[in-house]
Amino acid sequence: MKMNLPRTLVAAAAFAASLQVCAAQELKIGYVNSERVLREAAPAKAAQSKLETEFSRREKELADTASRLKSASEKLEKDAPTLSETERSRRQRELQEQDRDFARKRREFQEDLNQRKNEELAQVVDRANKVIKQIFETEKYDLILQEAVFAGPRIDITDKVIKSLNGGASK
Repeated sequence: MKMNLPRTLVAAAAFAASLQVCAAQELKIGYVNSERVLREAAPAKAAQSKLETEFSRREKELADTASRLKSASEKLEKDAPTLSETERSRRQRELQEQDRDFARKRREFQEDLNQRKNEELAQVVDRANKVIKQIFETEKYDLILQEAVFAGPRIDITDKVIKSLNGGASK
């Protein structure tokens, strides 16, 4: 055990010396809140609006179908005591078939929406990364982080990125 103590002291001294060197060089570090960029930047808002327009008709159709299915189910439940066994079974089968068809359409809608959302977000992320790289190079940053547990406002360059994206939103 006593043999490792000098090694530990040497390692600690080397680490402390490296921290002093880093402090003397003054690193320029920036932080970008990617979530905020994807929520507030004009290209991200435009992509969201585009998706809403593209999928609103299908979403309304699904809502209408869900409403019709609910009404049909309530009607069957209300009419069940007066229906013959064969008629009740036939209507239950029809309702189940319509429900399966509805579930398939809803699943396809969600898959299509997710795919398109990923495509649109990928374009926004690509543009944001180009802006971040441009800021990195022109303002001579040593490091720009996009994910951090904590970041002070002094190094947060999110507003710069959003402003730059908004200025180039007509692309």
